[in-house]
Amino acid sequence: MQDTCCYVLTDVEQALWTESWVLNEETRPLGAGQTWSVEKHSLKGGLQDGVDVIEVDNGALSIFIVPTRGMGIWKGIYRGIPLGWESPVRDLVNPAFIDLNDRGGLGWLKGFNEWIVRCGLDSNGAPCTDTIIDNNGNKADVFLPLHGKIANIPARYVEVRVDPSPPYRITVLGTVEEAMVFGPALRLTTAISTQLGSGTFTISDRITNLNRRPAELELLYHCNYGAPLLEDGATLVAPFKTVCPRDPRAQEGIRAHNRFAGPEPGFVEQVYFYELTGKPGSRETAVLFKNRDGSLGSSLHFSLKQMPCFTLWKNTTASEDGYVTGLEPATNYPNPKGFEREKGRVVQLEGGETRQIDLTVAVHDTRRSVRETERLIGQIQKGAKPDVSQMPLKHISTMG
Repeated sequence: MQDTCCYVLTDVEQALWTESWVLNEETRPLGAGQTWSVEKHSLKGGLQDGVDVIEVDNGALSIFIVPTRGMGIWKGIYRGIPLGWESPVRDLVNPAFIDLNDRGGLGWLKGFNEWIVRCGLDSNGAPCTDTIIDNNGNKADVFLPLHGKIANIPARYVEVRVDPSPPYRITVLGTVEEAMVFGPALRLTTAISTQLGSGTFTISDRITNLNRRPAELELLYHCNYGAPLLEDGATLVAPFKTVCPRDPRAQEGIRAHNRFAGPEPGFVEQVYFYELTGKPGSRETAVLFKNRDGSLGSSLHFSLKQMPCFTLWKNTTASEDGYVTGLEPATNYPNPKGFEREKGRVVQLEGGETRQIDLTVAVHDTRRSVRETERLIGQIQKGAKPDVSQMPLKHISTMG
């Protein structure tokens, strides 16, 4: 068996940064004539100036990883099918141009156009004021902007690994640190991997508290889908115990919480909080988003031991305004941090402790594959009677 091939593209400690780089079947043959490539380049001009992008093409699925934006995934293409959405934010915005405190803490939205983006690490959810203990040992109020900081922090280490033996796995590793003196010091170490010819990839994240004192962690994966998967008649299939609206606006659509309409100018977002069920023991679960006729879908697979909370964001506004829905597995619900702390959903990390979180994303481009995933979810749902609450629930929503 041949050794894994490793290529370091960024290493801040070694003052190493590679502007452009290509590896493919011509320079490193894998399998019997299979085409594949990994390409890194740096964008120029406008708000995207200086943004690094790594395209991983496994021969069937291409994913575009952005080290400059917290190792998020900008978009995907599976056998010609676009994955992601069309945001009013057209470019990959360099974090240098983002003020997270803009518009009352909504500045995060000025760079929001990724297919999959992490929200965290110290906080996520709605902008709010939180109370901390400052460096003088006193209580102090601090402002937490929308969805935290990790998506706007460049990676300090990036490496590509290629396994030359079956099943020929391609992995992009990255390290991103969200740290300050007298504050949180959290390290994200991610491995984003896929196999040659596969329609799936896995995000394996390790979050480490670099301090000796305890720290808090909130982490949410904002997985965003637009056309062609999102359309009038698209549905979410999820094995759930309960689902409730976040607020009165979401109450208006609770009867159709898992069904989607076409673009509607002026649509005001609706958010639903789910308590999912999982397989006994492992508590592994899955959710499926599928188009109207069931010929195309995408599923998320994760463990409720790692991410016990799931949120659905419906934003079926006009296409020009960002026609999109978000599937959001997380450690917590995207409520103000103080509320989540009170309900025991903020993860506590001891000094030096590491927490592992894994998410697998799959694409299904046949009715058979979609049906098989629906059957899997049906097996997980078996024995758990779903409860659709007409009102926000007190233990989940601040509106309860």
